[in-house]
Amino acid sequence: MSNTVAIGIQWGDEGKGKIVDLLAPKMDVVARFQGGPNAGHTLVIGDQTTVLNHIPSGILHADTLSLIGNGTGVDPFRLVEEIDMLLAADVPVLDRLRISERCQLILPYHRALDAAREQAKGKAKIGTTGRGIGPCYEDKTARRGIRLVDLTSDTLEARIDENLRYVNFMLTEFLGAEVVSREEVVEALELARERLLPLAADVPLILHRRNKAGDSILFEGAQGSMLDVDHGTYPFVTSSNTVSGAALAGLGVGPGQVDEVLGICKAYTTRVGAGPFPTELYNAEGLCDTENSGKHMAERGHEFGATTGRPRRTGWFDAVVVQHAVRINGVTGLAITKLDVLDGLEAVKLCIGYELDGIQQESIPADCEKLNACIPVYETLPGWSENTFGATSLDQLPTNAKALLKRIEQVCECPVTMLSTGPDRDHIIHL
Repeated sequence: MSNTVAIGIQWGDEGKGKIVDLLAPKMDVVARFQGGPNAGHTLVIGDQTTVLNHIPSGILHADTLSLIGNGTGVDPFRLVEEIDMLLAADVPVLDRLRISERCQLILPYHRALDAAREQAKGKAKIGTTGRGIGPCYEDKTARRGIRLVDLTSDTLEARIDENLRYVNFMLTEFLGAEVVSREEVVEALELARERLLPLAADVPLILHRRNKAGDSILFEGAQGSMLDVDHGTYPFVTSSNTVSGAALAGLGVGPGQVDEVLGICKAYTTRVGAGPFPTELYNAEGLCDTENSGKHMAERGHEFGATTGRPRRTGWFDAVVVQHAVRINGVTGLAITKLDVLDGLEAVKLCIGYELDGIQQESIPADCEKLNACIPVYETLPGWSENTFGATSLDQLPTNAKALLKRIEQVCECPVTMLSTGPDRDHIIHL
């Protein structure tokens, strides 16, 4: 196997966990390069469902080393909970997992800031998960963050006090929230020192040596490309770079170590939280869905966030979004998930372009207000009544389903190389 970057190329929730888990047995290393516990990767193997937030999806495989890179924010409480969950399931996670010593720690004051800011925004809120990821990355950029390696520093106590003075001033004076106690922060740091510091490692060195030895590496992203802080629907984005290039900075590897980029997307589109969504049909309030197609997708696709439980907004496949993601990521192959959710629809639509003020747009407008005003240009294809759930070969797919896949390839200018037809590991078609 070659070294592969696996990333979502919509607004997240594309089914990355299953695809990574499927690839992991063929890989020697699976390395997570960005995000934090705001990601939720659901793995379904037989009757066992596992939701991972921090730990790479390769952790369930005996011969695979799992790495958490420096580009990832680590919440000590949540990561230890995840480790203990896996240990209780007899997964030898302590032997299979290593954490970059350069990882930034998500601490109680990050979560407090995140929640208070969202509440203060009211209807203008971004729709964060409230897990403290944004404030953690903010501290990293401002050079006041605390990393895993800093738990051994003589200056740690002074830095805690300095950070708390700043955060508690912001919380009380500007946001009307309660202060964060020093005891809460110390508890998180002591937990990290006891349980996580023994797993700390020089991840770039490990990857260099593994690559030199000819081992195959899977670089695993968290949120989707349209949530990238630079290339997504800003400001309704996450706080890190989610594109394939972030694998290099978030793990400390060079571009020559990447052989292919697998872009993962659903056969329709979903989004959680606020922000533009040109093809949206249905959300928690119902929205405009005269044919009930969006409701069909939400109900049949069980569209609720694995981490937050929030209902996802649903709509037709947006080829403009996927085209954009293919370009900025250098995607070499598409992995399409949840094709079976479209079973039973009389017609299936593809958004092949946008119109703004009567003018056809060549790409996604960078301005969110303009994107909100865009009218999707649809191409309608016939649906199918046959059941595709659990299909394992192309021959089992209805003619109309195969026609949809062919059209997606044409419009997105990228081949479909993998197709998921259900949640289980065996519900897959390699093309």
